Amino acid sequence: MKRGWITWDKTELPPSAFETRLNVVRKSLAERQLPAAVVYTDIWKSNRARHFSNLMPYWNRALLVIPRDAAPILICGLSPRVYPWIRSVTILDEIRPGANLGAQLIQMCSEKNWPKIGVLDLHQLPNDLFAPIGAAIETVDLPSSTLALSCPDEFELAMHRHAAKMTRELLEEELRKPCDGVDYQLAGRVERTFRRAGVEDLVVLFTTGKTPPRPASGSMLHGNFSVALAVEYRGHWVKIARPRTDPEGLAAIRAEFDAALQDLDPGGNRLICETLSGPYPYEAQEPRSIVPGSILALHVESPSPAGRLFFGDTCVRGSGGAELL
Repeated sequence: MKRGWITWDKTELPPSAFETRLNVVRKSLAERQLPAAVVYTDIWKSNRARHFSNLMPYWNRALLVIPRDAAPILICGLSPRVYPWIRSVTILDEIRPGANLGAQLIQMCSEKNWPKIGVLDLHQLPNDLFAPIGAAIETVDLPSSTLALSCPDEFELAMHRHAAKMTRELLEEELRKPCDGVDYQLAGRVERTFRRAGVEDLVVLFTTGKTPPRPASGSMLHGNFSVALAVEYRGHWVKIARPRTDPEGLAAIRAEFDAALQDLDPGGNRLICETLSGPYPYEAQEPRSIVPGSILALHVESPSPAGRLFFGDTCVRGSGGAELL
């Protein structure tokens, strides 16, 4: 299931957070003398629209339109029957149906006399939208970097921090229980535990040390093995990996992970780094190319006599290294 039950706890993430973020966009629009900005979103590329509106689609795709002097508008490929739910979990009020998103956006621009618009990361727009919109309206690229999207604000950090803490605690609790058996059994237990804790999306991967982490496949879990999780909580992704091994093995790989935090230099470690601050939930990236302030997932792999072990966690990139969230 791509996403479970989506709700909005306004004590956890207040509406003021979105108004602050929208003001950054409006300031950029004013500087460029643009009337509106457009943000593309779908189930895989949902971070940006969620950041500005709390929209997290179950399926299909949409365009979030942010006028310089008015409330955001959603052009949505979803059925109108879900619009009341969308309004209940986002800051959005005006929602326009749009089986053809490009045509609907062109019509809106005509209605509002917008001769040109800004598009967030214009050249990442799907071609079936890029071509007709560009042919009908003058479009200006608004790079993510100009809107400080790579550097999360205090609300974003707090949500990721909560998700990371919850994921660590729940996973480590599961690994303290008897785990011998088929990987499907542990996958089911983990799925139930995390869904009941309120996560919308969950990916559970296993390895007994002979392969990288992969989906459950009927392998027997005994002795040393590792579990890697990708967890979405209120639209905020974290990635955590933990081995189940003896205390000495756990201490050794944790020491390797702590060393990698300091300088993000692979050195003798096999280091995997992913950015969680980009438009997609997570993307592999060279550690030193990640912008300071970004949220990242960092994983180390360590050989052991009984097979490879994996340890990973979610961090924020500092000027010299990374800090655990």
